[in-house]
Amino acid sequence: MNTVWGLVVLMVLCNKCFIKDQLGIYAKSQILGNDSIPSRPDVVNIGSILTLDSIIGKVAKIGLEAAVENVNNDPTILNGTKLKLTIHDSNFSGFLSIMEALQFMETESVALIGPQTSVLAHMISHVVNKLQVPLLSFTATDPTLSSLQYPFFVRTTHSDAFQMSAIADIVDYYEWRQVVAIYIDDDHGRNGITSLSDQLAAKRCKISHKAPIKPEATVTDIRDVLLQVALMESRVIVVHTYANWGLDILKVAQDLHMMDSGYVWITTNWLSTVIDISSSANPTKFFSVMQGVITLRSYIKDSQLKRKFAMEWGNMTDLGLSTYSLYAYDTIWLLARALDDFFNQGGHISFSKDPELKDSRGGFLNIDSLSIFNEGKLLLENILQVKMNGTTGPIEFTSDKNLISPAFEVINVIGTGFRRVGYWSNSSGLSITLPETIPNQTNSSELLYSVIWPGEMVKAPRGWVFPHNGNQLKVGVPKRVSFKEFVEVVNGTDMYKGYCIDVFTSAVNLLPYAVPYKFYSYGDGYHDPSATHLVSLIKAGVYDAVVGDIAIITNRTQMADFTQPFTESGLVVVAPVRRLNSGTWAFLSPFSAKLWCVTGIFFLVVGAVVWILEHRINDEFRGPPKQQFITALWFSFSTLYFSHKQNMLSTLGRIILIMWLFVILIISSSYTASLTSILTVQKLSSPIEGINSLISSKDPIGYQQSSFVKNYLIEDLGISATRLVPLNLPEDYEKALKDGPNNGGVAAVVDERPYIELFLSTRCQFSIVGPEFTKNGWGFAFPRDSPLAVDISTAILKLSENGELQRIHDKWLMRSACSSQGAKFAVDQLELKSFKGLFYICGLACIIALFIYLGLVIHQYTKHKPHLPEPSRARVKPGRLKTFISFVDEKHESVKARSQKRLKETTSRTGVMGNDLPVNGYRSTQRESSSDTPEGS
Repeated sequence: MNTVWGLVVLMVLCNKCFIKDQLGIYAKSQILGNDSIPSRPDVVNIGSILTLDSIIGKVAKIGLEAAVENVNNDPTILNGTKLKLTIHDSNFSGFLSIMEALQFMETESVALIGPQTSVLAHMISHVVNKLQVPLLSFTATDPTLSSLQYPFFVRTTHSDAFQMSAIADIVDYYEWRQVVAIYIDDDHGRNGITSLSDQLAAKRCKISHKAPIKPEATVTDIRDVLLQVALMESRVIVVHTYANWGLDILKVAQDLHMMDSGYVWITTNWLSTVIDISSSANPTKFFSVMQGVITLRSYIKDSQLKRKFAMEWGNMTDLGLSTYSLYAYDTIWLLARALDDFFNQGGHISFSKDPELKDSRGGFLNIDSLSIFNEGKLLLENILQVKMNGTTGPIEFTSDKNLISPAFEVINVIGTGFRRVGYWSNSSGLSITLPETIPNQTNSSELLYSVIWPGEMVKAPRGWVFPHNGNQLKVGVPKRVSFKEFVEVVNGTDMYKGYCIDVFTSAVNLLPYAVPYKFYSYGDGYHDPSATHLVSLIKAGVYDAVVGDIAIITNRTQMADFTQPFTESGLVVVAPVRRLNSGTWAFLSPFSAKLWCVTGIFFLVVGAVVWILEHRINDEFRGPPKQQFITALWFSFSTLYFSHKQNMLSTLGRIILIMWLFVILIISSSYTASLTSILTVQKLSSPIEGINSLISSKDPIGYQQSSFVKNYLIEDLGISATRLVPLNLPEDYEKALKDGPNNGGVAAVVDERPYIELFLSTRCQFSIVGPEFTKNGWGFAFPRDSPLAVDISTAILKLSENGELQRIHDKWLMRSACSSQGAKFAVDQLELKSFKGLFYICGLACIIALFIYLGLVIHQYTKHKPHLPEPSRARVKPGRLKTFISFVDEKHESVKARSQKRLKETTSRTGVMGNDLPVNGYRSTQRESSSDTPEGS
């Protein structure tokens, strides 16, 4: 860049032959000091730098000239001021572009349009920044041109950042994870691919290989690049270049058979531009090199302005109408409206010399040639504030100087034409609905219509193949000596088999890209290796992944990233058990001891309560004390079978009986159900009830050697290390459990559930006791932040959803009949707490009934108490309690008869019949009869 600027300075100093164009009337007035001249000039100079030898340059020139003519013929714009457009050909030369920009400054141009490429735009932006002249470009799409470094650069088309986002969405939609990028090695290509890399990273995808092509590459150079691409595993190729080189790339790819089935070619909008402009000439040969390619084209909504311009375009040229033609046309109108606002705000076109433009000797650099546009900043502000409708739709700039509502069409080239398979917009992503109608559409999983891929394939390609020279993943596998169903080395080979191996290989086959790998065993072959140490070798760089029965625990997650668990795990306790489904006293098993006791007590209580309520009025509950006791007892227990023969005469007695029969119904039904379960379902019993009973005991505990279980039992559960016995093989488990703690064995073994379930599949004399007391799972380990961990997790979820994971489990870990008998550990006895509510209600009812009965009896006693003779002074007055007890024990009819007899005797003595006189506290026999029974009913 320093060399270029040096040449610029040299050319400026030597430039004495440039001929100045005629200045505008307003500019002359400033020089002559004539204030009477109108503020608006008759002519405003604008310049354009294009590459006229390119197809885009050709159509852009036509669009610009048509727009200038229409603006100058429109009386509603610029109020009589005419635009004068001067176009220079850069001929792909950055040096000439800079010189032409300086030459425009000699003509005091207020704005530049172009240049055509991002490379030239970077160079010229330095010039316009210094001279404060707005630079408008509808073809320079490099995202970095929008940075604060180039304040006077205005892009009147959409940045490449948006179409790279669209490509990333397409890649993610088809679940590809790696792409190869072919691009022109300049600012346009490099910065566009950098943007694509950022967009792909947000989708958890990446560019696996970058293939730059030098700007002046020959067919041989392109062939060399494509031969390298053909060796890559990814078959998804993104091409970001210029139209002139893009077709050459596709032609060479066709010769190399890289346009056959299995490949995916995605191009940026250069291809759609070529199709729009040049497809009419020899279409068969033209489209033959791009069959199945997906490309993007800026989406432009149909409008009356667009249709009108399209008619004019057909009269001006035989070239096809492209989006660049429309953007060039709108750029002139955008500048015209900004100038109109500029003049309406009182803006003046004036230029001045910059004192900083001096040479090393203090003289000005060609002082007669270069000038600074004094009102350049004001014009720039007006450009960015324009809101208008153009042929490309609404035109308005965001705060970061990008056009609003970027959208693209997704095009699939087939036959001698193309078909639109969907749309992409910045607001809604991919869709088969027009961008302007996206907010009203319903959610749909179909984001693109079907695509015809290279090789006329309808099904989306996998996007990768196994590479010829790709690096293989070094995958560490534990060399197990026990439980080989999970991982096992095939003797005499470098092959591996087992449950974990099958899950891993099935998950890798679901990935949308190739993952070459090779297994490496870890272990001495005599003892199971430590999984924690194996995972630590990933952090040390020895392995790229670890596959096996690796439990996901805290300290291991600090060393590596784990995938989604492919099987559930957790620590359980296994111990010897004995059957409990028969025995002499099995009929007592359904109820706990407390429940039996409380039930028996309530039989006696209810019998006593019923006897009390019925004793005074029911002859069946009277008689000698022995007979009454037997009657009450018989009545109470006969209710168990609903066979009681005694009739209830009292209302309170009937209520208590009904409630008690309901309680009996519930208890007897529960007893029957529980006893049936005990006698028909196998029950197991063990002195060990779970991990808590192990912790509280002093018996030795077995664990799998080299497992994390030892540290967990010591550090987390506080079990003494002296109680822990390492065991290696399943046979060691069996022997230690059979020997027991008294014969040098163990009381129980603590291990992960998958191992224990496999161990129990052929050993029915043992069982898992107590609940699982930890929760974790098994996963595959990868280096930290590895994208493979995420992709393998997704593949494991797919295996689970399609049933393949269960099929692999059944293949290796199918349980035998021994482990599938449905045996239950311990006896599920019914406890007192299950019936507390019933007993509370029944007991409360008995208490309330007794209180009501006692109140009625006391009330009756006050009315019917026997007339006691006055005792002599030598005798002691009989006890009132004894009298009350005797009254309660007396039959109710006897009390009533005695009361009536006393009433008659009193009446005969008084000789008064029918008077309502109080006798023994009663006012009338009629009122007596109203309370003949204790219940008062």
